[in-house]
Amino acid sequence: MAKKSRRARRRRTPKAAAKPAAIPMPVEEQKDKAIRPSRAVGADSAAQYDYVYGDLKRIAILAGTMFAVLIVLSFVIG
Repeated sequence: MAKKSRRARRRRTPKAAAKPAAIPMPVEEQKDKAIRPSRAVGADSAAQYDYVYGDLKRIAILAGTMFAVLIVLSFVIG
């Protein structure tokens, strides 16, 4: 008994039905999209995230302190 090929088992779907028809936008909406300026991403990111540097310093100091405590405890306990 011969095996059936995979092509024979596939279901055929019409390509036209699977693809939805594109609906054109009204002219007014197209003009509005063209006029809107894009927002500059890096323009004021330094001002928005200025607090991050302080937080990173605090995290680095805490991490260094914890490592120092672990090293001291390893000599005291061990």
